[in-house]
This record gives sequence, structure tokens and C-alpha cells, in this order.
Amino acid sequence: MSKEKAVVRNPWAWVPSLYYAEGVPYALVMLVSVIMYKRLGISNAEIGFYTGILYLPWVIKPLWSPIIDMLKKKRFWIIIMQFIVGMGLLGVSLSIPTSNFLLYTLIFFFLMAFSSATHDIAADGFYMLGLDVHQQAYFTGIRSTFYRIAIITAQGVLVIIAGELEKSKGIPQAWQTVFLILTGLFFLFFIYHQFILPYPKSDKPVTNTETDSPIKNFFRTFVLFFKRDNIILIIAFLLIYRLGEAQLITIAQPFLKDPRSVGGLGLTTIQIGFVYGTVGVIALSIGGIIGGLVAAKNGLKFWLWPMFIAINIPALVYITLSYLMPTSFYVISGLVAIEQFCYGFGFTAYMLYMIYIVSGEFKTSHYAIATGFMALSMMIPRLFSGVIQEMLGYQHFFVWVLLTMIPGFFIVKSIKIDPEFGKKVEKAKE
Repeated sequence: MSKEKAVVRNPWAWVPSLYYAEGVPYALVMLVSVIMYKRLGISNAEIGFYTGILYLPWVIKPLWSPIIDMLKKKRFWIIIMQFIVGMGLLGVSLSIPTSNFLLYTLIFFFLMAFSSATHDIAADGFYMLGLDVHQQAYFTGIRSTFYRIAIITAQGVLVIIAGELEKSKGIPQAWQTVFLILTGLFFLFFIYHQFILPYPKSDKPVTNTETDSPIKNFFRTFVLFFKRDNIILIIAFLLIYRLGEAQLITIAQPFLKDPRSVGGLGLTTIQIGFVYGTVGVIALSIGGIIGGLVAAKNGLKFWLWPMFIAINIPALVYITLSYLMPTSFYVISGLVAIEQFCYGFGFTAYMLYMIYIVSGEFKTSHYAIATGFMALSMMIPRLFSGVIQEMLGYQHFFVWVLLTMIPGFFIVKSIKIDPEFGKKVEKAKE
């Protein structure tokens, strides 16, 4: 007699591990790959362009999100995507020692990016199916915390391990070993979640019961989003608010790594892993928490300008670093902590604004479209940031990044927000 499948399981058994597994591949593809390619001798221009392309799956994931609903269960998509991510990690590991490593690793990173974006859709949907309303509210902060822990692990701990291994194994073998370890980790996730994820009765393919066909409803979702009032201004905000950060995020770590003879700070791989992946991520988390608290008290409209200014302060931090060229690791760590805190605080406004514009009948689908524009806002500037940096040098590049905040002033001044919005939203989330 077969054992009945568990409809409900203790959320502590699967929510933390699920969102840890969601955060790791994103951090590897978008953040750790920059450090690895820099250590393997790839130029800043190439790093910016190629890792920018890797954003594409997160940009276009709204296009296939209905497929996740209509075909198979969310549980199936989670399990299979974790297996594919594991295979992608193995492919990166095996490709690093080859003569054509750049092409091969990019192919596997793109496979991981596509799988990770699909995993995001399925995991977020499964979260709502596997928990009741009270549990969803309770575990919101927990899932966010474990996602951030995944970022710390990838961008901090793993980079430190790679730096230590570089001393004994050399650069290629060190990074090959790191990705081989990650392969084993994801196959463990695959096996663990195969057994531990519950089987909610509501987790089943969506069948259309209305007169409209699924295809017609699919296109209607997009039409309604783009028919919103002030849609051009909305899209402009989504694309421009993070323009400076989108350029900075690609060049910051190469700047920390490059020798002082070419304008960098000459940090070791281990130091970068600590300053950016540990100190930086902790400061980022604190900034985000404080941003949420103050927005809950006074609303998004009240804090929009301070948060917009805050998200552009990182450019000032890197201008300071590039001109003063401090040698103290503590000073550098402190300034990076300020940069990340300001980014976390300023990004709160962006997240709340996406919630603000998607209230309505198709809130979930429209939020996915908004996150697509968010990814596009990071992808396009990233494609060219490396080329611009190599043309201008580090000092002038960071000044350029600061100047690109100017269009954002006009966008922020023009958008209209209900003064009460943010207060009730944040209270509901708590």
C-alpha cells in the first residue's frame, strides 16, 4: 500500500531551503561571474557586455510565466529547474579549464539564468499554494532573509574560498573546484525538495473555464498593462530610476580588483569576497529594512526623493574611492558599507512603486511584467558600462555614473503617487 503524499508540511522544512536555492543561481550568474571572469583575464568591456546579456531571461520571463501555470504543477517546475541548474553548474566547472572557456561558460550561465528565472516563477507561485494566508505573511521576512543569506554565501563565502584555493591550485582550478562544490549543493537541493516539498491540492495546471481562450486572456493581460494611465511615465521610471546603479554594479568589483597602476584599489579575491559579499550585503539588508520601516510610517510619496538621492550616493562613494585611493582596508570596507546601505534604502522606493502600479485584476501577471522592465533597466546599461569605463577610466566613469542620475530627477518629479500608499501595504506585509 503506497504512502499518501503529504498535502501540508512544516514550512520551516522547505521555505528557507527553497528561497536559498532561489538566491544562489542569481548571485552566481549576475555577481560572482564578474569576479571569476576578471580573475580569468577577461576585459571590463567584455565582462559588462556578456554578463549584461545574461540578464535577458529575467527580462523576458513574463512571456513564459503563463506556461508555468498551464503546464504541469509548480512543484514539478521547481524540482526540474533545480536539476537543470545543477547541470549548468557542472557545465561551468568542466568548461573553465578549456581553451574556449568564455564561450562555453557563457552558454552554461545562460542555461542557469533561464532555469533560475523559471524557478523564480514556480517558487513564488508554490509559496502561495503551499501556505495559508497567515503563514504567507509570517514567512515573508524569512524567505527574504534566506534569499539574502544565499547572496552572502555566493558573493562572500564562495569568493573567499576561491581566493584561498587560488593560492594552492591556481586561478582556473580554484574556480573549477568552487563550481564543482556548487554542483553537489544543487543536486542535494534537487533530492531534498523532491522528498520534502508538500503536495498542495491546489497545485495543479490552470484550466480555463471562461469563454475566452487562454491565448486571448494571455494577450489581454499585456494589453491592460500597457493601457494604464501615464504608462510612458511608468515605464520611464522603471527604466531610469536605477540607471546609475545598473552601470556601477558591473564595474565596482573590477575596480576593487584591478591594480593601482591602472586606477584600481588592488584588493585580493579574499578581500573582495569579504568587503562586498559579507560587509556589503549586511549593510544592504539593513538599508532595505530601514527603508521598509520608514515607508510604512510616512508612505512612499514622502520618502521618494530621499530614496532616489540615496540610490545615487554609491556613485559619490566610488568617486571618493577612485580619487583618494585609500590603502586602509577598513576605510574601503566602511565606504562600501555606506554604498550598499544607501542602495538598499533607495531600492525600497522602486519595489513599492512596482506594487503601486500593479494593483488590479491581473496584479500577479502585471507585477511579473514590471519585474521584466526592472531586469531590462539593469541589462541595457550593463551591456555598455564596460566599454564606457575603458574609454573614460575609473575616475571619469564614476563621475559619468553620477551625471546619469539627472534624467531621473525629471521622472521622479513628474510621477504621481497617493500620499497614503506604502503605509497600508507595508502594514499588511508585516
